[in-house]
Amino acid sequence: MLIKSRIEGLAGWLFEENVPDAYVPNYSLSEKTFAIREGAISMENKQLTSGGLFFMHTEMRFDAPTSVYTEVCGETVSSQFIFYKKAAEQLKGKSNALYGRSRHNIRYIPTTCNEHEVKEGIDYMYFLIVLSKDYYFNLIDRHSILHEDFVREIEQGNYTSFTSEDFFVTLEMRRVIDDMIHCRQTGELKRMHTEARILELLMYQLEQLGGNGQEQELIKGDDILKLEEARDYLKTRFAAPPTQKDLSRQIGLNEFKLRRGFKEYFGITVYDYITRLRMENARKLLLEEGLSISEVSATVGFSHQNNFSIAFKKYFGLPPSEFKG
Repeated sequence: MLIKSRIEGLAGWLFEENVPDAYVPNYSLSEKTFAIREGAISMENKQLTSGGLFFMHTEMRFDAPTSVYTEVCGETVSSQFIFYKKAAEQLKGKSNALYGRSRHNIRYIPTTCNEHEVKEGIDYMYFLIVLSKDYYFNLIDRHSILHEDFVREIEQGNYTSFTSEDFFVTLEMRRVIDDMIHCRQTGELKRMHTEARILELLMYQLEQLGGNGQEQELIKGDDILKLEEARDYLKTRFAAPPTQKDLSRQIGLNEFKLRRGFKEYFGITVYDYITRLRMENARKLLLEEGLSISEVSATVGFSHQNNFSIAFKKYFGLPPSEFKG
C-alpha cells in the first residue's frame, strides 16, 4: 500500500511511504521524524512503518487556512484519532481542551484521494494507524461478530466507517496512545510493544463503537469540561473523596450525567477511578517512599489497615506486605 500526503503551499510530498501489504510478524521497524517551520505552518511529525503497518503522530498548527491532500493506494483499515483546541482556549487556561475536543473512528479505505481543509488558529494532534487488510484480519478474525457489518462493506470494497458519527476518545485510549508515542523500547521489543498496543487500542475502539451510541448523546458541549473538572477534582481528593451527589454539585452537572458520562467518556466508573488513584498511589508510597503499610493505608484514605490490605490484594493480586519485600 502506498500512503502519501502534502500540504497546500509546500513543494513536494510531506511523506510518501510504500508499505508492504502482507502481514509479516518479524518485519523490522522503520522510524522517521521531521519538523516543519515555514510561513504559516508549524508541524512535528513522527512515523513508524513495518510489514502491513504505518502509524503517524503529528502535532500541527496553521496560522492561515490551508488544505491537506492525502492519497492512499491499496486496501487499508485506518484507526484515526484527532485532538484539537482553539488558541483562545489556551489563553483562558483550559489545559484539558485538547483532550475534551477529541474524536476517533475506524475506517476501511480502498484506493482514494482526499483533500481536507484545515482551519487556522487551532492546535491539532493527529494520531493515525494504517493497517493493510491482511494485517487487520491477522489481528481480528474475519468472522468475529465484533465487526460483521464492517467486514461486509470491506468485502464489497466500499469505503466505510465503523460508525457514521465519530466517538469521544476515552481515558484508556489516550493512555495507550501516549504509551505508543513515548515508547522507549527499540528493535524487536519495540515491534512487539507496538503490535500489542495496536490490538489493545482496537479492542477499546470496538468495545465503544460497537455499542448503540446512545450514551454519546449524554456528553455535549460544556459537559466534557465538567467531566474533566470532576476527574481533576478527584485526583487531589481521592483520600477523602466527595460523594457523587456532592461532586455533581461541585462541577454543576446532574448526578445521572456525572455517573453515565464519566463511565462513557473516561471508560471507568467514578468509584473505580477513585480506587485506581488510591491503589496506584499506595503502590508508589510502598515502593518509592518506603512508608509502612499502616502509614500508606491512612495516607490513601483507609480507616482500617485490614480493609486497605484486602482492597490492595484485590487490585494487584498480591498483599501490600509482598510489595514491601
